[in-house]
Amino acid sequence: MGGTEHLTVRREGATLVLTLNRPEAKNALSLPMLVGLYDGWIQADEDEEVRSIVLTGAGGAFCAGMDLKALAGKGMEGQEYRDRLKADPDLHWKAMLRHHRPRKPVIAAVEGHCVAGGTEILQGTDIRVAGESATFGLFEVRRGLFPIGGSTVRLQRQIPRTHALEMLLTGRPYSAREAAGIGLVGHVVADGTAVAKALEIAEQINACGPLAVEAVKASVYETASMTEAEGLAAELKRGWPVFDTADAREGARAFAEKRPPVYKRA
Repeated sequence: MGGTEHLTVRREGATLVLTLNRPEAKNALSLPMLVGLYDGWIQADEDEEVRSIVLTGAGGAFCAGMDLKALAGKGMEGQEYRDRLKADPDLHWKAMLRHHRPRKPVIAAVEGHCVAGGTEILQGTDIRVAGESATFGLFEVRRGLFPIGGSTVRLQRQIPRTHALEMLLTGRPYSAREAAGIGLVGHVVADGTAVAKALEIAEQINACGPLAVEAVKASVYETASMTEAEGLAAELKRGWPVFDTADAREGARAFAEKRPPVYKRA
């Protein structure tokens, strides 16, 4: 199933669940975690039985950002992980969803701290659920650092610019309710139930046509920076082929026969 000492992987039906697993450090990013994350994204892309991904953290936290000891050159565990990073110097950016976008929908299930690099990874996910006591924020400027995981580009495209700039420039924490109010997360649920809600959403996605789901996700991101005319043309190019698939025909038959569809990615 894969994974590392700081990243666990398990299957829940057609959903691949990736869990940041370094609770003693509030799941601060480590090299084993980044390698495990990248491998998890690739596993999901390559396994056609996987239709969605849930990303969460162990021990009541999501991710407290980069391990500053590691940033200072300490605690870089395992020669095999250093070899992986040497072979692919872009691996950490792919792991953090800065330079990689999985084909399958990614649902974040956030409990506790989701700050600095945690909030940066969050921006690479597609759907976001937060426990009531979750905390968000980009603290880098308070430490004299730059949020180089993509936040100065992505955040203003995901929430109103005034809120993006306030989050980036003050480095203050945001509650789950405030994060939902500005559009950073979509659901706020009782503490301890974020994964259950994320899996519920994943099951709804998994019941849909996988080729259609992947094409819709690709179209949304592909057209985000286009003009309306360019986007509509790209949408047609991406969407028309979906109608000529066995899955589309199965969906129509199942609707007519009033039964659940059985999709085969064909």
